[in-house]
Amino acid sequence: MKARVIESTCIGCGACQALVPDEFEINDLGIAEAKNEDVKDENKEAVIDAKENCPVGAIFVDE
Repeated sequence: MKARVIESTCIGCGACQALVPDEFEINDLGIAEAKNEDVKDENKEAVIDAKENCPVGAIFVDE
């Protein structure tokens, strides 16, 4: 599974980072980004939760 953040959509609210700090971070521009090429197995459910809870729908998950 891969997670990606659409930078032009992200508002940098930090919800994804709060939910899954191992997988998301807020960069120097205040925008979220995925930290890893592939989502760790133990974080897959939490990444899906982050996707579903992103207020602007900026997170996409590829199975």
